[in-house]
Amino acid sequence: MLDRRIYETLTGEDDGRVCRDIPESACRHQPRNFLIHILSLAATKTGDGLADPKLVLSWLLGAVGAPAAAIGLLVPVREAGALLPQLFTAATIRSLPQRKWVWAAGSVVQGLSVLGIAAAALSLEGAAAGWTVVALLAAFALGRSACSVAYKDVLGKTVSKSTRGTATGTASSIGAIGVLLFGAFLSTGMLERSVPTICGALALAGVLWIAAALMFATVAEEPGATGGGGNPLRVAIEQAALLRHDGQLVRFIATRGLLIATALAPPYLLARGGAAAAGKPGALGSFVLASALASAISTYVWGRLSDRSSRRVLMLSGAVAALALGAAALLGHFAPQAMGSGFLLPALLFVLTIS
Repeated sequence: MLDRRIYETLTGEDDGRVCRDIPESACRHQPRNFLIHILSLAATKTGDGLADPKLVLSWLLGAVGAPAAAIGLLVPVREAGALLPQLFTAATIRSLPQRKWVWAAGSVVQGLSVLGIAAAALSLEGAAAGWTVVALLAAFALGRSACSVAYKDVLGKTVSKSTRGTATGTASSIGAIGVLLFGAFLSTGMLERSVPTICGALALAGVLWIAAALMFATVAEEPGATGGGGNPLRVAIEQAALLRHDGQLVRFIATRGLLIATALAPPYLLARGGAAAAGKPGALGSFVLASALASAISTYVWGRLSDRSSRRVLMLSGAVAALALGAAALLGHFAPQAMGSGFLLPALLFVLTIS
């Protein structure tokens, strides 16, 4: 069968029934489940690139005249909305014997939200468009939150540990290729440079999420354990006392908190170029291309360095990010005309994304 041949080619396993750490009853479904995971994740990762809040949605809101406050909220709403609800929902989700339905439902919510964003950008302008997109992005983040809780549990029950990295890595590579093509088509003008074009890309992303949900619903997931899932909010409150006694933990959390700036900065970096850079889809294409290339390269770069010292990786990445953002600030103040060049801002974003 095709799924077995793909499984054996990608994993090097000569017998798709070899299982090391998943239920014996799931062994015979592993090749098919392996392929479904790849296709579903590849669809959503491609959608992530087509609807990237840091770049694509930021540019789109700028193009429809949304207020700066709405643009500035895109990344915080996306990130916080995907993480904070997990404190309240994780225990309930993990009490379900089958969690693939949670992932499928969350993916549908994400797809419908992105389709709504495309419709809002086409039909609304100004503040109405901006705040509608922010509200829809909040709904998107809630769907993403449910998927985040459910996915690793389903993966752990349906794909052997020795091949999970291959499944997720293959999906990431497929998604990266899709995003690179999108950026290349925009930057070279092969795609029409207009708001409707970007909305068309968002519509495609929405369809990809819904298709991923339909595929993932067919995963052969055996009912699993429903116990042992403590309430993350209660556990967090109980463990907050550690902050009074563990200075290392305090410094670690403070460092991670300060590094949030690297996630919040790209929309402002895009906007800092002014009309010459941020007002044209061609500039957006260069940004998407730079971000996708950096994401592909950075995994290897930091992976190699982290084998030596994760602490030094964090120090170096923070310093590199500071240099990139500092350069953007200084150039924007002292040489604003340079910010409109076709390569400077994407180059700074490339360095920032690697960091």
